[in-house]
Amino acid sequence: MSSIAKNLRKFRETKRLSQERLARLADVANNTIVKIEAGKNKNPTLTTLKKIAKVLKVSVDDLIK
Repeated sequence: MSSIAKNLRKFRETKRLSQERLARLADVANNTIVKIEAGKNKNPTLTTLKKIAKVLKVSVDDLIK
């Protein structure tokens, strides 16, 4: 599992958000969140990462390291 996948799941669960809720709040497709967490999308766009990070109140660096 990639570090993005692990970090995204950790931060999402810490905030008690479902994948669907995070997707809605970040204005990205639910499938995008599912694929990132499953490690199937290893290179999400910077725009997508910024939207997700904003909702989770973390930096993009926190997501990718």
